[in-house]
Amino acid sequence: MDITEDIQALTTFRNNSAAFLQRLKKTKRPLVLTVNGKAAAVVQDAAAYQRLLDIAAQADALEGIRQGRDDVKNGRTHDARSALTAFRRDRGLAR
Repeated sequence: MDITEDIQALTTFRNNSAAFLQRLKKTKRPLVLTVNGKAAAVVQDAAAYQRLLDIAAQADALEGIRQGRDDVKNGRTHDARSALTAFRRDRGLAR
């Protein structure tokens, strides 16, 4: 992020939106829009946003794997047979 270029007043963005959208697509850098000198919104290219979502999803999956491995390491697991038996029992399901 380049604070000299990537922080703009909302009014400036509104008056030059086509040029800003071209720049967003070219640079892939987000643009912080301000109102009365305070950050109000962040605008970014759709492809860059999709990459951000993909990175977040991957990080979430990796955290789930890390937690599962931690559960195994600390003995917080059950074998499938006992888990299914408990599941059926808790829900009143016949075998």
